[in-house]
Amino acid sequence: MTPEQLDHYREQGYVVLRAFFDPNEMRPWLERLAGLISGEVPRSEGMLLMRDVMVAKGAVEAASPEAALAKVQDFDSDPVLRTFTDHPRVLREVAQITGEHIVGIHNMLINKPPGVDGRHPFHQDLLYFPFRPADRIVASWTALEAVNRENGCLAVVPGSHRGELLPHVNPDWDYLNVGYFGAKGVGAHPDRVHLEMEPGDTVFFHPLMLHGSGRNRSSGFRRAISSHYAAADCAYMEGADRGGARRYRLIQGQAQVGGLLDDGIHLNASGGGERE
Repeated sequence: MTPEQLDHYREQGYVVLRAFFDPNEMRPWLERLAGLISGEVPRSEGMLLMRDVMVAKGAVEAASPEAALAKVQDFDSDPVLRTFTDHPRVLREVAQITGEHIVGIHNMLINKPPGVDGRHPFHQDLLYFPFRPADRIVASWTALEAVNRENGCLAVVPGSHRGELLPHVNPDWDYLNVGYFGAKGVGAHPDRVHLEMEPGDTVFFHPLMLHGSGRNRSSGFRRAISSHYAAADCAYMEGADRGGARRYRLIQGQAQVGGLLDDGIHLNASGGGERE
């Protein structure tokens, strides 16, 4: 990020970097997705292939296996997909927000098929992370294909990261994918901005920024790949559950005393480690 782009991130809660990846760099991730869907590639440890709720409940019949898939959750053990999380160019930008010691805390590849509801209400990602400070947590989100209002692009509320973590609830919708909570009382925020993006465009955003996405009304898919990162010296909140199933991984630098990886592990001489 240029100094001006970093200022935009700090003031607005997000910044879009255009043409961040070229098609050749992204092709292996799309090919890996195809292999996972077909079954030619085995699922890695901890990975979840999440079907859309309308398919799972029999409300619609998917035209193909790929049309049934909402997203690939937790791909950190996959040697191909994790190259996105570990990409030096991504980490260079992330380090401007987290500092040089970086922990990977979540990743997913979003398939967003047509023919289903697939909306994600406005929410704040900090809801899912029981550690602080929020200002040293960041998401990267890359469009693998063209993303626009027709196929359900991201919408953000600029400046909302300066507020507090709001209560989140399940909206009163007929079909809602598991874990798609919405910030209580927000609805279709009047200040929302739709982020239309070309393949390779990448947005970095703050975990308190309100964001969501609409239905995919196109005949194609709306595919994106995303990872979340935190500073290694982020600390768990008092009383927080540290025993969740998701594993955090040191990506760059060293684990820090009192930080995310200094719990239930032995910090070796290099400072490496995972949260068990």
